[in-house]
Amino acid sequence: MRSQNLLLTTLPGKVRDRLGRYARTLDLKQGEILHHPGQAISHVYFPLGCLISVTVTMAKPQTVEAGIVGSREMVGLNAFMGGRETNQTEYICQVPGAVVRIEAKPFLREFNRVKPVRDVMLRYTQAYIAQLSQNVACNRLHSIEQRLARWMLECRDRLRSDDLSLTHEFIAEMLGVRRAGVSESAAKLEDHKLIEYGRKKLRITDAAGLERVSCECFRVIRQEYDRLLGVKTTAGAWLAWLP
Repeated sequence: MRSQNLLLTTLPGKVRDRLGRYARTLDLKQGEILHHPGQAISHVYFPLGCLISVTVTMAKPQTVEAGIVGSREMVGLNAFMGGRETNQTEYICQVPGAVVRIEAKPFLREFNRVKPVRDVMLRYTQAYIAQLSQNVACNRLHSIEQRLARWMLECRDRLRSDDLSLTHEFIAEMLGVRRAGVSESAAKLEDHKLIEYGRKKLRITDAAGLERVSCECFRVIRQEYDRLLGVKTTAGAWLAWLP
């Protein structure tokens, strides 16, 4: 198979060979939960063609997306950050597709003994923290329309596709807003011919125009990923490494 995950392509070839013995490629379904709150991290996941939401559920209960993970990222940072359990965090597949799953223990061994692996993963952790921090400011300061435009662009970057199979209800839950707010904002974007929106189907028709509507958060995070990881996130130089 051909790897289409930015982080995997940055790992040394010998590391990829060793990890290949503990890796599997899976096809995730929409809504599939990879990790529940309170569980120990037994595997790390590198999306190839899917999107995974890192969500937090509050006592109400109410769920909101804390971060989004796609082809330039991974989930399971706790596996090598000193604590393998998570508290209120859940990993859920929002757009179906392929993912590479690797056992956490052998991945931790490579992290501990191979400096290039440690360097890459710590730089990614910094980029991911930057995403979380920007999300806090974005959710507080920017309009639903700006946040929706940004969220669509984030999905597009990670999927490398203009087509997104997402419902109003799901988007509203991820953004932590009312469904009516998403519907109204999506209608405005469609009126400006930036997107086409139907039942469970969304297509970005003018990415440049959508970026102009979006807040600055999309550009800030994309630049931070490129700076820290040293590879353009839209690059297509992927490596074959799994049987």
